[in-house]
Amino acid sequence: MEDLSRLIREHRFFQGLEDEKIRFLTGCAANVRFGADEYLVREGSEANASFLIRSGRIVLEIDVPGRGAKQIQTVEEGEILGWSWLYPPYRWQFDARAVSPVRAIKFDGTCLRNKCESDHDLGYEIVKRLLFQVHQRLERTRLQLLDVYGTNR
Repeated sequence: MEDLSRLIREHRFFQGLEDEKIRFLTGCAANVRFGADEYLVREGSEANASFLIRSGRIVLEIDVPGRGAKQIQTVEEGEILGWSWLYPPYRWQFDARAVSPVRAIKFDGTCLRNKCESDHDLGYEIVKRLLFQVHQRLERTRLQLLDVYGTNR
């Protein structure tokens, strides 16, 4: 069995985090796998997890009335999926579907919230890292919109 602390420490999202904090977080973690076309999360369901993607590719989709599922973004190796566990009402805002086999480390959202509350320095560090992910995703969305509107001229 692979050592979760080592896998967490080596993941880009947690690189540089103190070993003590990595060990503290490991109690919330589990190694998981998903097959192609398997859903990691479903829109509207309880958001009680975060996933460090170790390998594979995931597509984020939203349901567009009358048009079905619409792809909005992809998440790949080295990225993190999910921060809705941190903010009420703790609901997923999209579907996340594996488009290839995925290996990930799944963190229990309630456990993470409790650890962030008990160690505010850790909580601040996690929130900073999550906000950087949000920033990157917004930038990718902006570029997608520029491409969409640029081709309609």
